[in-house]
Amino acid sequence: MGTSINDIMNEKINSDKAPEPVGLYPHARKVGNLLFLSGVGPRERGTKVIPGVTLDVDNNILDYDIETQCRSVFNNVKLILEASGSSWDKLVDVTVFLTNMKDDFATYNRVYAEFFKDNQPCRTTVEIDSLPTPIAIELKCIATV
Repeated sequence: MGTSINDIMNEKINSDKAPEPVGLYPHARKVGNLLFLSGVGPRERGTKVIPGVTLDVDNNILDYDIETQCRSVFNNVKLILEASGSSWDKLVDVTVFLTNMKDDFATYNRVYAEFFKDNQPCRTTVEIDSLPTPIAIELKCIATV
């Protein structure tokens, strides 16, 4: 059984450095010259540790630092882009999910401006009630390859 043109034009990609997906999905999928990243959070690979988050024994959030989470998410996105043959400067669209827009937007926006000052992809920021793990931010990205 050989590799078909559909397999080449629609490739699943997983990074060995970014945190493992929490479900049945790849880190990214390359279709033609576009790269679609699955939602990326701030977790660390090989552990349940979430940078900037303090949990109680029942995994409820006691406290969190949105700046630490932002920096970790951006680093995880970078790792996935690099594993996929792309790079930070090739991001063209970013959707950001925040669980607390009122308290976190200003800090997130400041850190975002630091990371994206040279490359300015399209951006949408949405507040949601919760994310699948106890995190305050998740990114959904599209890049070119």
